[in-house]
Amino acid sequence: MILKMDRLPIELPTPSNPSPNDAAAIQELLGGKFGEMSTLMNYTFQSFNFRGRKRLRPFYDLTASIAGEEYSHIEVVSYAINLLLTGTTKRGFDPEPAPLKDSIDARLSRHFISSGQASLPMDSMGDWWTGQNVFSSGNLRLDLLHNFFLECGARANKMRVYEMVTDPTAREMVGFLLVRGGLHVVAYARALEILTGVAVTKLVPVPDLSNKAFPETRKYEENGLHRKLYTFSKDDYQKAGLVFNGPHPEDGLPLEVVFGSPEGYPMPDLDEEPQLNSPGEVGIDPEMFADIAKKLGIKI
Repeated sequence: MILKMDRLPIELPTPSNPSPNDAAAIQELLGGKFGEMSTLMNYTFQSFNFRGRKRLRPFYDLTASIAGEEYSHIEVVSYAINLLLTGTTKRGFDPEPAPLKDSIDARLSRHFISSGQASLPMDSMGDWWTGQNVFSSGNLRLDLLHNFFLECGARANKMRVYEMVTDPTAREMVGFLLVRGGLHVVAYARALEILTGVAVTKLVPVPDLSNKAFPETRKYEENGLHRKLYTFSKDDYQKAGLVFNGPHPEDGLPLEVVFGSPEGYPMPDLDEEPQLNSPGEVGIDPEMFADIAKKLGIKI
C-alpha cells in the first residue's frame, strides 16, 4: 500500500518561458526507456516479486524504499511538463479562430490532441511507455546490476535534457533528479558491493561529470540530499540501512537512512485551458461546496 500525499518533493517555479518543445524534451525523463516510469515500475515489480525476503530482507527494503520515491519523481516530472505547456495556446471558448494553431509547430501534437495540454506516458518522440521496459529476472544479483545500469542511463539522459532546455523550471526539476538519481546509483552500487565484494562504487559517477557542474544541484547537495535514502514509511523497511551505509564515494560523508519521507511542497495549481475543454466543467458553483463543507465541518 502507498500513503499518498498531495505534495511534490521540490518547489517548482512558474516557467518564465513556457515551451511545448521543452516539454517534449522532458517527456524523455518521464516515459523514455530510462525515464522515471521505468525506474518506478522496475523497482516496484522487483519488490513485489522478491523471493527469500526473510533471509535477504535488507536488499528488499532498499529496493522497495527507492520504488516508493520513484512515484514522487513521475509526479514532479509531469508537473514540470504541465507547467511548461500551460498558456502555450490561445485561451478561449470559441473554436472558430483555431486557438490551437500554434501547436502545429510543436514537436509533440499529442500534448494538444490526446490530453488537455499535459503530460502523457510517452518519450520525447511520442512513443508510448511500455511494460517491456520492466526487468524483473528474479535473480537478486542480476536485478541489482540492471538497476545500477538503469540509473546510470537515466543520469546520462538527465544531463543531456538539461543541456537542451534553459527554462528555470525545467532545470530546477532536472537538477533535483540528478541529485536523487545519483543517490540511487550509489545505493545499488553499495548493494552490489555487499553482495559480491566487488568495489562497484569506484565506478561512480557514471557519466563522470560531477553534479557540481549543474548549479541547480548545489543546494540539494548542501542539504545532504545526495546521501539520504528515504524509506517512505515510518515503520517499515527498517533494514535498508544494513545495505545503505558507509561513506559517499564522492565526498566521503556518511550515507544515512531517513525513516519516512521529505515534507514536500504544495502542488502547483494548473490554470484551466478552456480552448481544450480542460477541465471543461463550467456549471459547478463554488458556493455549493462551501455550503456542504460548512455542514460537514470541513475547512476550505
